[in-house]
Order: sequence, then C-alpha cells, then structure tokens
Amino acid sequence: MTFTGQFENKVVWVTGAARGIGHEVAMSFHRLGARVMGLDIDFSAARDEGISHPFATYEVDISDPAAVSQVAQTILAAEPVIDVLANVAGILRMGQTEELTVDDWHTCINVNASGVFYLLQQLIPVFKQQRHGAVVTVSSNAAHIPRLHMTAYCASKAALTSLADCAALELAPYGVRCNVVSPGSTDTRMQRSLWHSDDAEQLTIAGFQEQFKLGIPLGKIARPEEIAQVVVFLASDLASHVTMQDIVVDGGAILNA
Repeated sequence: MTFTGQFENKVVWVTGAARGIGHEVAMSFHRLGARVMGLDIDFSAARDEGISHPFATYEVDISDPAAVSQVAQTILAAEPVIDVLANVAGILRMGQTEELTVDDWHTCINVNASGVFYLLQQLIPVFKQQRHGAVVTVSSNAAHIPRLHMTAYCASKAALTSLADCAALELAPYGVRCNVVSPGSTDTRMQRSLWHSDDAEQLTIAGFQEQFKLGIPLGKIARPEEIAQVVVFLASDLASHVTMQDIVVDGGAILNA
C-alpha cells in the first residue's frame, strides 16, 4: 500500500502553511492530489522569499478565537467536509524563566496550544457528524524533556500534546484518529534563528553537555520533508489503526529521556 490515490480530492487543512514544516506538509498533500486549505498569519512575506503556495490560502491569527471561528466557517461554507487537519503552526520565544515577559509566555501558549484548541472547537462537531477524518498535530520533542531558556516553548508544546491526546480520546468513538508528531532540530527558519556561529549546525548535532542536551545519533538535522512524510503517514490509511500516538522524529536526540 502506498499514499498514491489516498488523498485525491480530499480536503486537508494545514496551519503554519506559509513556510517551514507547515509549507512542506501542505505541499506534500497538494502533490498527492488533495485540496489543501493553507492557514497562516502572513503569506506575503514568504512569497517575497520565493516560496510558492499552489493551494488555497487563508490569512488568520490562530491565537485569536474570533478570527479562527470566522475563517473556519468561511472554509466550511465552501468545503463542508474536512478529511485531514494538520496543526503545524508554532512560535518560539527564548529566555530564562525569570526573564521571559508575560507577552513571551502568552504568545507561546496562545499560538502553540490555544490556536489548536480554537480550531478543534470549530471542527470537532464536523468530524463527529461525518464520522471520519484524521488530525495530526505537530508538537516537539521539547514536550518530552526540559530545555534551558525554553520554558514557554516547552510548556506550550507539552500542553499541546496533552490537548491532542484528549481530543483523540473524545473522537475515537466517531472513527476519527488523532496523533502527534514531535520533531527535533529541523532545518527551518525557526531553527536557524538559534544558530549564531558557522559551526552551530555541527554543535547542535554533537550536543551541548553544559545545557544537558544530547546530540543527534543519526548525525544530521532533519529536513522539513522528513517531518511531513510522517504527518502524511499518520493521516493515511497506512495508519488506519493508529491513534493517540506521539511519534518523535528527532534522529534519536532524546533516546535516554
């Protein structure tokens, strides 16, 4: 069995679709014939960088519940069925706990966790009524282990993972599967914002003992398409009996966590 034909004319919503992992997830489904609804706060900046979006795009701040409700109802009016929801949008705020601003904290929580909650509130009734579908939520291996200077991010991703599990339990009786993908270091703009030297990538692969951070046993940074492939798998019939699972895609970086 392969992905071929599985997503032809299926309706797939992807948040964070402007760039990075979200863009690659959207493009993967698009290439498989799905009708992709890409959601992001801003597509124009990504287009200025040469990133194309050959799918429907909707600009929305997912941390705003009213905006999420409006865009969801707009899409549902045109496409009343949703086959796959891929929650990929995310944001990072760095800093020691006592130095984080309240805005840093709330931004991480509101985008990374609350945004998915707002979408699920709009879409769970649809999933229950149609009695089919799949939800794949991209969290982070930072939900599994503590990271220095990443209090808000780790907490928001842990909340997100738990939220996804609770939704999975509620939706299982309706035949709707919900799973989580937890990437580690992936070659995205977010990851590169953490690199401040020419050898930063290799240092990330090797690990930082002083930060209690293991290296990556596979010896490389993930590519966005490597995360997208797992998202597509979990949304596909190849994972037809898989729900409430969290697949960590980090090259073994948390092997002893």
